[in-house]
Amino acid sequence: MSVMLEPFLYIIALVIDIYFKIVVVEVVVHWLLHFRILDASNRYARKTVEVLEALTHPVYKRIAKYVPPFAGLDFSPFILLIALLFVGRLVFRLSQLVLS
Repeated sequence: MSVMLEPFLYIIALVIDIYFKIVVVEVVVHWLLHFRILDASNRYARKTVEVLEALTHPVYKRIAKYVPPFAGLDFSPFILLIALLFVGRLVFRLSQLVLS
């Protein structure tokens, strides 16, 4: 049974890791745009932001239902990162239990 479950846990952990990195890149790109290090009129920057927002904003909206922005700051990305860290660690521990 553990032989069949281990690949699924690995794929879940991989997807969580990739999504974590997407969220981090999206936050950094928004900071670069905000501080005008990256030009918002750049066609490639605009397309990158569109793709990143399409991947992250549906999740942010669900989080924002429960945690609204405070003092103009949206904490949704940070809450999502913490949740991804928690779930990723949980999957890691489950994979260790399955393999032992």
